[in-house]
Amino acid sequence: MARPRTRDYDELRRDLLDAAGRLLAQEGPQMLSTRRLAQEVGTSTKAVYNLFGDKAGLLRAMFLEGFERLADEFARVPADGDPEAGLMALGLAYRASALDNPHLYQLMFGRPIADFQPDQATLDQIQGTFDTLVRAVTRCVDAGRFAPADPRDIAVHLNALVHGLASLELLGSLGPRPQADHHWHLALEAAFRGHRTPAP
Repeated sequence: MARPRTRDYDELRRDLLDAAGRLLAQEGPQMLSTRRLAQEVGTSTKAVYNLFGDKAGLLRAMFLEGFERLADEFARVPADGDPEAGLMALGLAYRASALDNPHLYQLMFGRPIADFQPDQATLDQIQGTFDTLVRAVTRCVDAGRFAPADPRDIAVHLNALVHGLASLELLGSLGPRPQADHHWHLALEAAFRGHRTPAP
């Protein structure tokens, strides 16, 4: 008889992070314990401690995992071609990451656990996602598609916009998918118009 397949390190780690995110999102921080997490995934508490050290290490790993998945979505967007189309694609990649990982989104951008505060080293690790947005905005400014301005200022504006839209969609406040699609495109197009070079 064949032996049952055992999960490898990466698979177990991902399963634990996803299960921890679901417990946090669906049942609250009081239910996120190493024992409960191990039971959810069908492993031992020792495995959880070996992978993450302690609960603080688990939360940090969940936080970073969410941003790694966001970075993976961004990496699928071509960095050449029409600058505005690329920037629109980044906005929709942000949306896709949020919809695919709602269980991690709250920890990434909120504070569902009061005593979890990412340290500077952790924040430095996630800087790349914002830098990707800044580079895309810079292409729009350099190509004359946006009026001359500090690309980081525009990136902050757009980042706030997509965060607000994603948060509302996750709450169900943008309606069914076709209606949410409409709101996303309408809002991003309006934001782009606000930054375009004014006509003579």
